[in-house]
Amino acid sequence: MTLEIITADALAPLKHGFFTRRGGASSGVYAGLNCGTGSQDQSELVLINRDRVASAMGVDGDRLCGVHQVHSPDVVVVDGPINGENPKADALVTATPGLALTILTADCQPVLFADHTAGVIGAAHAGWKGAVNGVLEATVDAMFALGATRENITAIIGPTISQRAYEVGPEFFDSFMDENPDYGRFFAGGEGDRPMFDLPSFGLHRLREAGVGHAEWVRHCTYSDPDRFYSYRRSCHRKESDYGRLISAIRL
Repeated sequence: MTLEIITADALAPLKHGFFTRRGGASSGVYAGLNCGTGSQDQSELVLINRDRVASAMGVDGDRLCGVHQVHSPDVVVVDGPINGENPKADALVTATPGLALTILTADCQPVLFADHTAGVIGAAHAGWKGAVNGVLEATVDAMFALGATRENITAIIGPTISQRAYEVGPEFFDSFMDENPDYGRFFAGGEGDRPMFDLPSFGLHRLREAGVGHAEWVRHCTYSDPDRFYSYRRSCHRKESDYGRLISAIRL
């Protein structure tokens, strides 16, 4: 089965993509292209899936670079294949051709960055916690340190949970309001004291505040399209034993 890859015109001609779950070797709750080594899926099937992604990106498997994601604002600068365990961080940047930077998600925002002129790229995992703590701004700063200019950076948010599917509790809302009262505009509707949070709009806001020249969301909701996307929240609502992880990648 052919892989399905969502791309953004603004990142062209760089090789990149937000991979859906279609075209993979996994089965059961992981059916499709599960690329999460941290899942309970069969490791050999995850490796087959990741090899298919590497082939689609035009790189060897060892040049598919990722991090051990921990919802932090930490960024790793990559200049070659990562040997051994992936470092704990939530974003990567590079100016080295031939490396594919990857992020795994299952509702959180995968964000791909590029400064075409400077030849600098980045990839970030931005759930609500990482976004609040500054992982997007830290990625832009790390790209700047490699020679990028903020106004030349393009940032694309891939498939993520949308506001209509993201109900949160009063403590969540209060923590955002304590951070900045203006953040109230990212909450709407809901029942009682449980509003709906607009994660991609919040991500776009933080990217624009960081000074990037262009930012957009591909407008795909992970929760609402089970045939194409894995979703942590949907798996919880269905009381499933585990969930697959989507992969997003970009290379120079």
